[in-house]
Amino acid sequence: MPAVGEPLVQTRDLSKIFRVGDSRVVALNRVNLTIPRGSFTAVVGTSGSGKSTLLNMLGGLEKPTAGEVFVAGQPLHRFSESQLVTYRREQVGFIFQSFNLLPQLTALDNVALPLSFRGIPKRTRQARARAVLAQLGLAGHLHHKPTQLSGGQQQRVGIARALAVQPTLVFADEPTGNLDSRTSEETLTLFRAVIRRFQQTWIMVTHDRHLASFADTIVSIGDGRITDITQTEHAQTAPAVATQKVAP
Repeated sequence: MPAVGEPLVQTRDLSKIFRVGDSRVVALNRVNLTIPRGSFTAVVGTSGSGKSTLLNMLGGLEKPTAGEVFVAGQPLHRFSESQLVTYRREQVGFIFQSFNLLPQLTALDNVALPLSFRGIPKRTRQARARAVLAQLGLAGHLHHKPTQLSGGQQQRVGIARALAVQPTLVFADEPTGNLDSRTSEETLTLFRAVIRRFQQTWIMVTHDRHLASFADTIVSIGDGRITDITQTEHAQTAPAVATQKVAP
């Protein structure tokens, strides 16, 4: 099993260009980034900076225009669409701002649902979902539907759903955007505990530098380029993130 601290994510001159009519919009411009296993990285930038595009590249949701992207040694930039679908289903967990829970399902069934797409038997997937929910303090809410849960509890269900598939990499896209400041901080503290407990690698996209400070490393991005990298106080006990800045 690969050790914590070994490179998990690597990009090389990663670029993404969108065409809008006759115009070219450079969303990512030759980004070089290395993220080790077991780390918690926050990617920070304003709207349109390229942070969400970077997350989409690493999550296999979009293919780059140029450059390379590797996750656990896999060349995502060479993957076919069917290979990317398999990658997203089997190796990636997503946590969303809007929670994306199905309102008609209980917490238990929301967490177990992605496991059904892998062909895991019902008894096994429910047992796994129940165990993860219990570890996140929701053992007493297994049969509650989203409308019966607080915002913080709904986000915990979203976290449990991401973890139940036992992913290689977890992505969180503005995960506290629908939470108040206190619950946001409690959620980020929970993130840190979950990452250490499950030895996960998480990448969070946010515009909020205060919330980003809960990560081990803050990668700032602007105009599609990495502009700065900051190790937080948490980095003393966590693997470091390495970047190679591109000259102007």
